[in-house]
Amino acid sequence: MLRRYFAGGVCTSKASMVGKTVIITGANSGIGKESALDIARRGARVIMACRNAEEGEKVAAEIREKTGSTQIVVRTLDLASLTSVRNFAEEIKRSENRLNVLLNNAGVMMCPPMKTADGFEMQLGTNHLGHFLLTNLLLDLLKSSAPSRIVNVSSTAHKHGKIHFDDLMLEKKYDSWGSYQQSKLANVYFTTELAKRLEGTNVTANCLHPGVIRTNLGRHLNNAGWKVATTLTYFPAKLFLKTPTEGAQTNIYLSVSEEVEGVTGKYFADCKEEKLLPHAKDDVVGKRLWEVSEQLVGF
Repeated sequence: MLRRYFAGGVCTSKASMVGKTVIITGANSGIGKESALDIARRGARVIMACRNAEEGEKVAAEIREKTGSTQIVVRTLDLASLTSVRNFAEEIKRSENRLNVLLNNAGVMMCPPMKTADGFEMQLGTNHLGHFLLTNLLLDLLKSSAPSRIVNVSSTAHKHGKIHFDDLMLEKKYDSWGSYQQSKLANVYFTTELAKRLEGTNVTANCLHPGVIRTNLGRHLNNAGWKVATTLTYFPAKLFLKTPTEGAQTNIYLSVSEEVEGVTGKYFADCKEEKLLPHAKDDVVGKRLWEVSEQLVGF
């Protein structure tokens, strides 16, 4: 009963995705992999956008075997490189005539001080700026394929986040948890501002908290400051944390469910809409972050 409770919501939709094309970033592991598996079973053409193409091909072969699908494609995408993002987007626009769902799932969490290829702080650069540029580059294809959906994986960590416009890359004082919170709040602001800009296009944008999950996203927690804590809590965590399959349910729900057709600019958890806290709904901050992000990525 405890496991069922902590597993959270389940996507019960039986919607077919035959004839639809879905891009999933970070699809070679964790909830990205489970999302790809479920959506492939529904008949979609699934494009797995992976930083490591070799690992992606191994997972693609596994998904093909489990689903019988011949429509699983692996494409290289490193969200920590704007050049890689642009190259990926160009390849998609050359090879695909439609895009029905863009699931911005990939991310990094609580890494030590690191920089992207373009000199951005790693968590903001990967979790927000990479997806910001990718989405904007693919908007025309999403619009021409409407009705279509953009799904951004955020986190409940956004609730305590702040956008540090005076030190966006946290160069004055880096804190791995604060950086993660900022990047996840940026995901929320990106979603709500994007939804406004897409009004009338029949393209929706929503974001979500997938839950606290047993995946390799937390690999940086094993640094010196967290090693003892993670060791002591390992077995209790196996009881309370979601499995990747359980954690993927809201990803899947927002990507396929008929219930959210036309719903946009919202935040979900456990396959249900949740209200955003006031600090995550500041239109002035959302617009300012959009404009700053445009300048940073050169869009």
